[in-house]
Amino acid sequence: MNTSLTPLTAQTEARLQEIGSAEILVGIPSYNNRDTVEHVVRAVSVGLAKYFPEHRAVLVNSDGGSSDGTPALVARTAVDFQRLFIGDQQSVLHRIVTPYHGIPGKGSAFRTIFEIARRLEVRACAVVDADLRSISPEWVELLLGPILEEGYDYVAPYYLRHKYDGTITNSLAYPLTRALYGQRIRQPIGGEFGFSGALATHYLDQHVWESEVARFGIDIWMTTEAIASGARVCQSFLGAKIHNPKDPASDLSAMLTQVMGALFASMEQHESVWSRQQGSRPVPLFGFSYEVGVEPIHVNVAQMVSYYRQGLADLEPIWRQILADDTFDHLRNLQGTAVGDCRIPDELWVRVVYDAAATYRKRLMPREHLLKALTPLYLGRTASFVQATQGLTSTEAEEKVEALCQTFERMKPYLFEHWQSQALQSVRPVLLRHTAATTAAAGGVHE
Repeated sequence: MNTSLTPLTAQTEARLQEIGSAEILVGIPSYNNRDTVEHVVRAVSVGLAKYFPEHRAVLVNSDGGSSDGTPALVARTAVDFQRLFIGDQQSVLHRIVTPYHGIPGKGSAFRTIFEIARRLEVRACAVVDADLRSISPEWVELLLGPILEEGYDYVAPYYLRHKYDGTITNSLAYPLTRALYGQRIRQPIGGEFGFSGALATHYLDQHVWESEVARFGIDIWMTTEAIASGARVCQSFLGAKIHNPKDPASDLSAMLTQVMGALFASMEQHESVWSRQQGSRPVPLFGFSYEVGVEPIHVNVAQMVSYYRQGLADLEPIWRQILADDTFDHLRNLQGTAVGDCRIPDELWVRVVYDAAATYRKRLMPREHLLKALTPLYLGRTASFVQATQGLTSTEAEEKVEALCQTFERMKPYLFEHWQSQALQSVRPVLLRHTAATTAAAGGVHE
């Protein structure tokens, strides 16, 4: 267990002394979110005043060094409660605006939020992104209510999304998490979460804060760690998620590497949990479900297929190390002759993911190279999914996702067999060449 305290600034330490304790904490990690953070702060403030007026609450902005005045906006944003027909009986909302220390990234911002929650001995916490445009005060109730009123430890978000939005979630994070741990959490990397103060302390005590988790693998790590630790988990329906486009510098390869790396690392740590789990079960869903309009997603299928085919040509030596012989041969033999054609059916994709997980564990090559080499395969699978679902409604496309999840569950013995087998010989690492197939991101594919 890691019992050391997360370093905080002298000003934050003094502010904690002034506040003393709190029941609720809402954290907003930020980095240059001037255009949207005022709306997020107002929504959180109104939500706390409307739904938890008698609870002592604190809002924490954990900032990554914004140069656009984001922290100052958080500090001074005010709400006219009278115009919202909310009385003035609610407790004062305390605010802590602080930079975070450590590796740059969302995980380090969360670590500071967790530490403040521990110091204040809060009962319930929530975190929301600073670039949200669709957040409403009801989100605060839906993220905190199950913890305060129903005794849950972890609340995952449930969004309605366009069928081509969140492709890493649909093809990897959701089906793999569900098959491993047996919990059907639809958005395990959604970005908004509720959690108990006890779970925040548990997170702090894990030895991950100098790893990639401290960058951008934090969302999937929080979900898997909650399930594996035995926490009571649920979901809350939040409607549509509308937020700013992500930084183009954070390309698809980086995001996929971080999510998949966190998933595989958790598999190593929690093998005793997932190896005994069979099948899956629904997770309770709170909130009123309703249909919402979602933003259209434009996907460049031809570009994705091009990157996949380039990977098939350039990365064969590496893919042959990552994948079982039958898996690679199946990949190569399935591809049609048409320029825009790409076929990676469900069973083949599951074998790709399970082979990659087993190779990651065996350390047959530098793990960073393995993860980056999977980007063209992921793009090929995404192109295959798009081609198979064109003309389908979102509901019909969701049925395809459900079928993929069932395939992940059914083929879990394949994972266990390959995970347990030992490498018969030491394999010389093949360095990953810098190719277009490994670095480029397809337009419109994002979480």
